[in-house]
Amino acid sequence: MSETAVSTVQQHAPPSSFIRKHIFSLDHKVIGKQYYALALVAVFMGMVLSWLMRIHLVWPNAPIPGLQFLSKAGAPGGVMTPEYYLSLLTMHGTLMVFFVLTNAPFAAFGNYFLPIQIGAEDMAFPRFNMMSFWTTFLAFCILVTAFFIPDGPPISGWTAYATLSAVGPDSGPGEGLGQTLWGLSIFVFCIASLLGSLNFIATTLDLRTKGMTLARMPICTWAWFITSCIALLAFAVLMPACLLLILDRVAGTSFFIPAGLVISDHLQPHSGGSPLLWQHLFWFFGHPEVYIAILPAMGIVSHILINSMRRPLLSHKVIIYCMMAIGFLSYMVWGHHMFVSGMNPFSSLVFSFPTLMITIPATIMTLIWLGSLYGSRLRISAASLFALGFLSMFVSGGVSGFFLAQPSIDIYLHATYFVVGHFHMVMGVAAIFGIFAGTYFWFPKMTGHMMSESLGKLHFWLTFIGTYCIFMPFHYLGLAGNVRRYSAFVDDFLVPLIPVHRFITFAALFTGAVQLIFLYNLIHSRFRGAPAPANPWECTSLEWTMPSPPPFDNFGGKHPVVYHDPYQYGVKSSTGDYLMQDSPEQAQT
Repeated sequence: MSETAVSTVQQHAPPSSFIRKHIFSLDHKVIGKQYYALALVAVFMGMVLSWLMRIHLVWPNAPIPGLQFLSKAGAPGGVMTPEYYLSLLTMHGTLMVFFVLTNAPFAAFGNYFLPIQIGAEDMAFPRFNMMSFWTTFLAFCILVTAFFIPDGPPISGWTAYATLSAVGPDSGPGEGLGQTLWGLSIFVFCIASLLGSLNFIATTLDLRTKGMTLARMPICTWAWFITSCIALLAFAVLMPACLLLILDRVAGTSFFIPAGLVISDHLQPHSGGSPLLWQHLFWFFGHPEVYIAILPAMGIVSHILINSMRRPLLSHKVIIYCMMAIGFLSYMVWGHHMFVSGMNPFSSLVFSFPTLMITIPATIMTLIWLGSLYGSRLRISAASLFALGFLSMFVSGGVSGFFLAQPSIDIYLHATYFVVGHFHMVMGVAAIFGIFAGTYFWFPKMTGHMMSESLGKLHFWLTFIGTYCIFMPFHYLGLAGNVRRYSAFVDDFLVPLIPVHRFITFAALFTGAVQLIFLYNLIHSRFRGAPAPANPWECTSLEWTMPSPPPFDNFGGKHPVVYHDPYQYGVKSSTGDYLMQDSPEQAQT
């Protein structure tokens, strides 16, 4: 891990107007807040969609007040049709995966804190940074537009499997303009993500301050850097895949559509395409996307746990090496999503092996976290509780991945709720717990105000219990053969499972309502929260060496000099049991 010289960021003057300061801002901190706000809107939209789906699953013939105004064809009289259920499922998955799990832990927190933690004034390319956010916002608007067109959103799921997504209106409601808008939205989102990834990489490599070697970067900075490297390749594959999908739909090409295909009594005018080509391209992006969501959360949680334990991890460098290994192996396992596609058994075995291998660095990280916690005097706060909750969700969801890594078992479980429970826990809820932990930890730095700790702890316990009540029963449903994406359970073997679904629905409604506590805490604290001390958590990294919130140019025109690694805890110094990174004082053990 070598040291690089400090380069000068592209200079831009302080904003002089409201639009330049708060809307089309070049300041990485404002852009980070914009990403966070967009993710907040998207997550509540996704949550409402999940409520609607859960209500329909338990009471399929019950009218949902107001739903008919969103779609007269999809919910006549407020009663959701099976096709509209699939449309809501598609939009829920797309919003959560792309606009929440990618935006918040990576783009939002990374934009705000990566430059500060390495001692830079801004990102390497501030205008690219602004373009990245507004391109993401445009992608979001294109996607949401699908709700308001006559045909409605697509029914192909967030994975948009061809040929369902490629042939046009013949394949069902929403597969006309709605599916085209979906493809265009993800295409635009890929452009934004590539711009952001290049910016993150250039900033990390070129703008580190004096003394900030790679070995002295905080773990969360490493996580954002590794994630940007993963995203650079992953989105570079998904972007042309979406372009090819759009061409199949509007230009008469046949990349994903085979010859002789008859849908709705219409012979499709295509030949020579392969539906499996879409699956290969999508999942070559799709599995790295899991780690684009989870690696930033791992870095944030590691950073918070070290601060809360008041002592270093058993080896924070091993954590970094494990994240690198996960990033590398993430490109070798996409085939395990295709075990049921007619894959050669030898190919299944080839993909099964790295799928099991990738659990090794994840297990090492978990053991380091747990071993470091053992015997520590943990400071209990809302941030540290959500960090611990992340560990619980990550382990609980990850254990079920061992079953899915075996082709013979996955063939039975693949199309069931078992998979839904697995990826919601290990990718969705775990990453969201990391987002919550980062919010409670860095909110004082971002706003200059403290969030309510009592409300934060209440929020944690109710959310922690609620998420287990929702997603753990999914595994039982999967083992019982409950097929996912069914909008109603009328088969004899599914009827006895309806009480389990009813329990899950009540848990989902409860857990969703609990998030209003967080929303109230966030908004109220922003305007009426107690003033934040200069360093409320007694943290050592560079973001806590400046006022809260930070000034426009971060360090007032002076580049800090780094003398220590970011985790000098459990030492004797003039500041207490910790030593700031920019302090020339030598620690005493």
